[in-house]
Amino acid sequence: MMIQGVVVKKLVRHPDDRGYFMEILRDDDNLLRRFGQASFSKSYPGVIKAFHYHEKQDDLWFFASGNAQVVLHDLRTESPTRGQTDVLYMGEDNPILVVIPQGVAHGYRVLGNEPAVIIYFTTRSYDPQDPDERRVAWDDPSIGFSWTTRFR
Repeated sequence: MMIQGVVVKKLVRHPDDRGYFMEILRDDDNLLRRFGQASFSKSYPGVIKAFHYHEKQDDLWFFASGNAQVVLHDLRTESPTRGQTDVLYMGEDNPILVVIPQGVAHGYRVLGNEPAVIIYFTTRSYDPQDPDERRVAWDDPSIGFSWTTRFR
């Protein structure tokens, strides 16, 4: 069972002899409570961006290029999945969207030798006077996640 409120949408590619077309987000998907902002970020191989969470907004993540290990940790006191950690592999090799509810800490590590590009949507616009951005260290012992690759 996934962390309560986390939604994953599998994306469908429509290939032809020119390349492919893929819808990311539609208004009739009903994934976001409301639309606030769309953003774009590029991270280099091996980079870890973790952890942060929001008290007022939900995020919707899509990795347009490259691949990433995405880690979610439920910090919500009232959640039946409080304390649960989920790991998703997102990007070119697994084109999915993930909705990350407020109160769920999230971060990612770029996998492979190429940068990863994330496009993300939020239910609120960023307000520099009142940023809805709370930080948790990437190696916080209360989460206890190991970012090292496990060779099997």
